[in-house]
Amino acid sequence: MDVVSSLPLVFNAPARGKPPLHFADLDEAGRIAAAEKLGLPKFRANQLAKQYFARLNADATEMTDLPAAIREEVGEALFPTLMTPIRHVATDSGTTRKTLWRLHDGTLLESVLMRYPERNTLCISSQAGCGMACPFCATGQGGLDRNLSTAEIVDQVRAAARALRDGDLGEPGRLSNIVFMGMGEPLANYKRVVDAVRKITSPEPNGFGISARSVTVSTVGLAPAIRRLADEGIPVTLAVSLHTPDDELRDTLVPVNNRWPVAEVLEAARYYADTTGRRVSIEYALIRDVNDQPWRADLLGAKLRKALGQMVHVNLIPLNPTPGSQWDASPKDVEREFVRRVQEQGVSCTVRDTRGQEIAAACGQLAAEEG
Repeated sequence: MDVVSSLPLVFNAPARGKPPLHFADLDEAGRIAAAEKLGLPKFRANQLAKQYFARLNADATEMTDLPAAIREEVGEALFPTLMTPIRHVATDSGTTRKTLWRLHDGTLLESVLMRYPERNTLCISSQAGCGMACPFCATGQGGLDRNLSTAEIVDQVRAAARALRDGDLGEPGRLSNIVFMGMGEPLANYKRVVDAVRKITSPEPNGFGISARSVTVSTVGLAPAIRRLADEGIPVTLAVSLHTPDDELRDTLVPVNNRWPVAEVLEAARYYADTTGRRVSIEYALIRDVNDQPWRADLLGAKLRKALGQMVHVNLIPLNPTPGSQWDASPKDVEREFVRRVQEQGVSCTVRDTRGQEIAAACGQLAAEEG
């Protein structure tokens, strides 16, 4: 483990509350209206958008194309500080960096930036904490603090894109992939997540210009929201955290299954695949002696083949146990047999590359240590 930087903690943090309005919360019309409210001509709104989305700049004092006399007022009105880095922790020879952020109200937030030879991926959070209560998940154990604002989601992307551009993780690079797999259930903060996705995928200067096909939105299976997302016209990858194919166990591992059981989740996933033309990813955290039995692999493959045909891929995830947890990762031979059995059913299945285990990279772990 290499602690890249450690900033002083903020003590006596203010009570949690609504985040301040930020430039990244606004659509194009809202940005023009905000500029006019400050007495600025319409073209200034476009300048500010270029600064934020193209130049990755959120500090008005650095916006040299603005008159010096208005920078402070613009900064106070449109670019309040949303997130302050508390710690950056790196591993995997510096190619994985986890950041713990403190928000304006003292809430803790995490994001993880991962460099690969062919891509640079950012795992972002959509909520501070999570209310889904999955017992093997560090974030779920801590409960939900609050939803993040659109800007709090988007600014995680801007900060990571800037860090890559400036070579903070080695050779300068470009952010290429976004996964909503950090803290929180994205579809439980639906409106803000979709707004953030539109800003992530819109061309500059209205967004970062990252391809929708390079954005993954995960869910534990909020079936109505999956269908709603399918109709948004944004062809992101849908990742469903299934974790077991049978309702009896899933009621325990993923408590929301009591409301939307496996069959209903897979029906919604099929609707998503049919509507968007995108293959659905099934996330499956393999837990020793819990959900790794051969018969569950057979059942998973059979159910997925029937529900989704060729429009599905299984991501098998070796569990990253939280400290003191009763859960543990399955042995490698069990993992290999599970993959073989799913593939034998005609369903694509691979083991996800694990990153950052020694830096508590399972989201929620670093915040739990800090809190």
